[in-house]
Amino acid sequence: MLLKDFYQVEQLEKTDEGKFKATVVLNKQHAIFKGHFPGNPVTPGVCMMQIIKELTQEILGSSLIMTQSSNVKFMALINPDVNPVLNLDLEISGDLASEVKVKNTTSFESTVALKLTNTYKKA
Repeated sequence: MLLKDFYQVEQLEKTDEGKFKATVVLNKQHAIFKGHFPGNPVTPGVCMMQIIKELTQEILGSSLIMTQSSNVKFMALINPDVNPVLNLDLEISGDLASEVKVKNTTSFESTVALKLTNTYKKA
């Protein structure tokens, strides 16, 4: 984990071929929220992208480097005081020997907060 104690994985399961569901809980006491933003914490988008990468690495059992990101849509603010529990749907395709594509939808309750497609190569 790049950001120590930033989040905890509560659940990570395969739901279908190449499809996974994860539940993570953000640590609302993490130092990053003191600067982003004091009194009104918002989860940085780059931190969400890092969570997706780390979950994908755990699923594939390999270190990855992001080579491309597309269709990135931040659709709602993620305030860890209000919505610390996030649900991530990951659809992984490709070949680890060349490149892996990950389509993600991140939500809390019934609100979609993030949609993106990332491409990785093996580190």
